[in-house]
Amino acid sequence: MLGRILRSTLLGLILLPICSQGQIIAIRAGRVADPQTGKTASNQIILVEKGKITAIGLALSIPASAMVIDLSRFTVLPGLFDAHTHLCMTVKKARDNGRYYYTTLNDPDSFRAIEGVANARAMLDAGFTTVRDVGNEGNYACTSLRQAIQTGVVSGPTIINAGRIIAPYGGQFQLQQDKPRLGEPEYFYADTRDEMVKAIRENIHYGARVIKIVVDDQRYIYSADDIRFMVDEAARAGLRLAAHCWTRQGAHNAALAGVASIEHGFDLTDDDMKLAKKNNVTLVGTEYLALSIPGTRDRWIDRLRRAYRIGVPLVYGTDVIDAVEGETRATLAISGIEPWIEAGVPASALLKAMTIDAARLLDVDKDRGELRVGLAADIIATLENPLENANALKRVTFVMKDGVVIKRGD
Repeated sequence: MLGRILRSTLLGLILLPICSQGQIIAIRAGRVADPQTGKTASNQIILVEKGKITAIGLALSIPASAMVIDLSRFTVLPGLFDAHTHLCMTVKKARDNGRYYYTTLNDPDSFRAIEGVANARAMLDAGFTTVRDVGNEGNYACTSLRQAIQTGVVSGPTIINAGRIIAPYGGQFQLQQDKPRLGEPEYFYADTRDEMVKAIRENIHYGARVIKIVVDDQRYIYSADDIRFMVDEAARAGLRLAAHCWTRQGAHNAALAGVASIEHGFDLTDDDMKLAKKNNVTLVGTEYLALSIPGTRDRWIDRLRRAYRIGVPLVYGTDVIDAVEGETRATLAISGIEPWIEAGVPASALLKAMTIDAARLLDVDKDRGELRVGLAADIIATLENPLENANALKRVTFVMKDGVVIKRGD
């Protein structure tokens, strides 16, 4: 699978860019879906210049020098977000026995960075124009990937990356006393306040744009005071804190501490969801895992259904890490909408979780996440209207990133 993705990536690099950021582009949109209002406007024209949307509306005047893109048969909408990715990790089930611990031992960081290039390009081709990469990328492979995309060396989504995950001693690996360093550099082990400060500051120094902690996954877990201390320390540098929470107590502590987001929250109670809502904590529920972890589907879907009913802020994130024959990282990521549909979440709410609300969580809403004048021209198109049929998102035919056409299947 990786070889096929790499060949596709190289071909894409040869073909792109289709147009430059300096050229005025006029998009004739048959329909424009607005995730904020849940409404659709017909026969809109979107003008793009220097990577930004400069005008959008009905019957706009198109400059004579503009490159015109006819999407009159399609629904046009903002690019999608996946707020829980691991682009520089690919678990080969037969080799790794399904455990990413073995992946970290088998694959050097240099190879994982190359996997990240392939996975990033696949995600972009499928319409994911922004992702949050939440660790497990070795020794800052995710920072290198972000920098390569930002400087135009490779093509991929905007990346908000976490660097090394911060966790209580042992991280998520079950270390043995004669091999205590096998969890590094995947994790910073931080148990004292000084260790927490050092881990956060080193992450920031080496390019992290968000701080990721593991609250639980072992007998010793971070307290609400521990977490609140790290929330405040990250905030000193203007960064937000994402908290991996698998247990009920871990999720409670994170909600009480006021983290930016609870990742997974598999065992969240209704009371803790209400607490999260009160403290403006977003749930990035990674419901894709309902499709990949046997025997858990009903619990994931029930948790999502309750979260939507209670009104917890929801943002779409997948946690895809496995290599699956015949699939790419992106086709797996977009299949994560299936539990949302099964849980009865309206298509309009799902689309908000994949665009506007995700942009707010990632703190990029002043730059991207909507089709609005002055924002980045991250634009995708589907044949059907995803506000009417969410499965339309599985067939993205057009992708523009920062005003550059990445994919044009019209």
